[in-house]
Amino acid sequence: MKKALIICAGGMSSSLMAKKTTEFLKKEGHDIELEATGANEGQKLIEKGDFDLFLVSPQTKMYYKRLKDAGDCSGKPVVNIPPQAYVPIPMGIEKLANVILQEFPDE
Repeated sequence: MKKALIICAGGMSSSLMAKKTTEFLKKEGHDIELEATGANEGQKLIEKGDFDLFLVSPQTKMYYKRLKDAGDCSGKPVVNIPPQAYVPIPMGIEKLANVILQEFPDE
């Protein structure tokens, strides 16, 4: 199973996105699970390297460089989520799933 982490300001909206996107991916036959956390905890988790992919929400894109640098040190990809893929409606969920699947081509 692949694990991805959404990093956002407080972890609230990202928790909903993680849950809905995980459900969508499982329904489509992909073994990928998403979790969510706030920006400060996110950097610590990148440094630990417990996830396969880190996704930076649009509202925390100002931390992207710092998070990306941490990802480079741990050998894990850190990707910005486009605003249109961060909407908890079917179209947004599908777009976020596609962002994730681009990082996991073997899924």
